[in-house]
Amino acid sequence: MNRREALSSVALLLGGTIIGAEAFLSGCTNADKKIGSAGLNFSPDDISFLDEVGETIIPVTDTPGAKDAKIGEFMHTIVRDCYDDKQQKIFTEGMGKLNDASKQKNGKYFLDASPEERKALLIDLDKEQQAYMAKKKPEDPPHYFRMMKELTIWGYFTSEPGATKALRYIAVPGRYEGCIPYKKGDKAWAT
Repeated sequence: MNRREALSSVALLLGGTIIGAEAFLSGCTNADKKIGSAGLNFSPDDISFLDEVGETIIPVTDTPGAKDAKIGEFMHTIVRDCYDDKQQKIFTEGMGKLNDASKQKNGKYFLDASPEERKALLIDLDKEQQAYMAKKKPEDPPHYFRMMKELTIWGYFTSEPGATKALRYIAVPGRYEGCIPYKKGDKAWAT
C-alpha cells in the first residue's frame, strides 16, 4: 500500500476527504509552493498538547497509542507544510478553543484534566463537529476538531507503530493473495 492508498483508506474511515490531502499528495512544502505560512512553528508545549489530544483519541491499549507515533510532530508538519493560511489559522485557533472548552467543562485546562475528563470533552467536541459538518456549506471552513481528529487517525495508521502493531503488516514486496479468510476480531491489513 502506498501513501495515496493509505490516505484514501483513512479518508474512507472518516467519511470523506482529508483537509490538506491534495497538497500532501503533490509533495507540499510551504517553502517553495507558498501554500501557507512557511514560518509557522509550534512550540514543544504545543506539540505535547497535540500528543495528548491524539493519545486521548487513540490511547495505548494492547497496541501503541498516538504518542508512540509522535502524532504531535506529524500534525505540526502537515499543518505547517500542507495547510493554507486559512486552514492553519483554524487549526491553531482550534488548539486554544479546545483548551477553553476544557476550562469551561472541567474547570481546568486540557493537560490538567484527567483522562476520563479529556475523553468526555473530546466526545462532546466530536458530536459538535459532526453536527457542524452535516450543516456545513462547501464554502464554510472546516471544524477545528475534525482537523485534529483526521490528522490523528491519518498520522497514526501511516506510522510505523500504527501500521505494524495496530494493523496486520507484511513487508512489501510480497505475493498477491486475492482472497484471504477474515475472522471476526482480526486486525485490518496495513499492506
